[in-house]
Amino acid sequence: MNLTLLTSGTAGGTMMLILYIVVIVGFFYVFITRPQKKEQKRLRQMISEIEIGDAICTTGGFYGLIIDITDDTVIVEFGNNKNCRIPMQKSAIAQVEKAEKK
Repeated sequence: MNLTLLTSGTAGGTMMLILYIVVIVGFFYVFITRPQKKEQKRLRQMISEIEIGDAICTTGGFYGLIIDITDDTVIVEFGNNKNCRIPMQKSAIAQVEKAEKK
């Protein structure tokens, strides 16, 4: 039995295993991690640009109008009833529609 054939075959198998691991890690980065980071960046940008009077949709599906903004919370007016004002965290905002400038 030739000993050099056994050791060179094992080294080739190890290199293929390392190559498979690199491909799998690259796949996860390109298709999972990178798009998630892009979405988080978009949400942070959107929340940092909110202003009083903007229409929003919350993560719970409620539509409202921003009437006050503090550091990490907003006060939102829901529905036609002007007495329904609820404070909520900025992180609960899913969509923002900018108010029309007059």
